Amino acid sequence: MQIPFLSFEYMNREIKPEIMTAFEQFFDKSWYILGTSVQDFEAAYAHFNQTKAAVGVSNGLDALHIALKCAGIGAGDEVLVPSNTYIATFLAVSYVGATPVPVEPDIRTYNINPDLLEAAVTPKTKAIIPVHLYGQACNMDAIMTIAEKHGLKVIEDNAQAHGATWQNRLTGSFGHINATSFYPGKNLGAFGDAGAVTTDDEVLAEKAKVLRNYGSQKKYYNEEIGFNMRLDECQAAFLSVKLKRLKEWTALRRQAAVWYNEFLQDCSSVITPSTEQAATHVYHLYVIRTTQRDALQKHLANNGIGTLIHYPVPPHLQEAYKGFGFTARQFPVAEDLAQTCLSLPMWPGITKEMVFEVTGQIHSFFS
Repeated sequence: MQIPFLSFEYMNREIKPEIMTAFEQFFDKSWYILGTSVQDFEAAYAHFNQTKAAVGVSNGLDALHIALKCAGIGAGDEVLVPSNTYIATFLAVSYVGATPVPVEPDIRTYNINPDLLEAAVTPKTKAIIPVHLYGQACNMDAIMTIAEKHGLKVIEDNAQAHGATWQNRLTGSFGHINATSFYPGKNLGAFGDAGAVTTDDEVLAEKAKVLRNYGSQKKYYNEEIGFNMRLDECQAAFLSVKLKRLKEWTALRRQAAVWYNEFLQDCSSVITPSTEQAATHVYHLYVIRTTQRDALQKHLANNGIGTLIHYPVPPHLQEAYKGFGFTARQFPVAEDLAQTCLSLPMWPGITKEMVFEVTGQIHSFFS
């Protein structure tokens, strides 16, 4: 049985007629930039995410960049970020001239550890970026309490957790201004690059709209030094179609995770995902850990099963950040995760038989 790491076949088959209709409508309108499709999707996504505003932008990294700019973060500032994250979290901080300050994750959840945040706060600290990694919500109560105590802005990186909750409240709705990605592989993915900023602060939302469009509200009149970071009309139309299926597709991801947990419960050589009691998980990724990760990945590949490593090199050890003075074993939890984690096949439409085959091969490897 050939089982890819990710397949769009099930989702695309379900929505193809609606996507074709959406494209025809987009094509016939002959309005390609910041039209009604973007406005409609922004309204729909804000409603879904239970925020007052959503601002469509070009991708998730640009969403983080704009969110930091809107929050007033800049040169000389420090921003607390997870040591265990995709490098985009660090890059956005660097883009605004600020310094990313890594904080280690909770080894159980892989998310930033709130117990370590206060020790990292200095007079230069201006913000925290919690990343809801792999689809599980961070402990937002603890993070918001620390932020309020120290007068810090909170900018959620919600790229992997559309629909996840902490204490029954949706991720992407806690922070002062938040960012998400609609990269094709995300739980809500476009057919190309796309992203959004979410916030309950209407002033920040308007500022985000200005920044994404050359710093302009009125054509040829520029009040800010802005960017070209607009969400495409076509992608917005596609996202509106897919958003209507997101809850259904999330339920399918969660069912697949139940199967994985069931079939791996007796495999003592593998650590399966752990979800905090107050959190929900939408399983953008199903990540296991094992000290024999590389050999297991090779075994699965030899048996037709695709996997990925999220992420093989932590941001602080990337070549791009060698000038920041980070050293090996400075953030050992993130480094240990990078050496032991393995993402198994996960997508809406993966069957119980497929999961059984994947886990069967894992059992076979360790036996």
